Amino acid sequence: MALFKRKKKEEKKEIAKKEAPKKKEKMAFRVLKHALVTEKATNFQKGTYAFVVRDNSTKNEIKKAVKEVYNVDVESVRTITVPRKKKRLGRTQGWKKGFKKAIVRLKKGQEIEITPR
Repeated sequence: MALFKRKKKEEKKEIAKKEAPKKKEKMAFRVLKHALVTEKATNFQKGTYAFVVRDNSTKNEIKKAVKEVYNVDVESVRTITVPRKKKRLGRTQGWKKGFKKAIVRLKKGQEIEITPR
């Protein structure tokens, strides 16, 4: 009896794989949080921008997200994980959140218009 049940389950999985069309989801809103507009980030070379991204995002995901949102070609992506910091106000102590930062370099001649948050 067990052999017949396995075959039925395998057949159902194969049918489900054939029927389900793959959807192309836009993932940019899950990867990019916002552009990082600081004094240091504005002094980068022309065509280099900084973004705050999700902690678990990869360089390839960041590259695809920037390309999808801004319609530009990305040359390289560098990532930095900024650690959390201890903050204190009087006797109260706490932590400032850490985050992941991505520095994106575009191909020559391309630009992004970024406004501060």
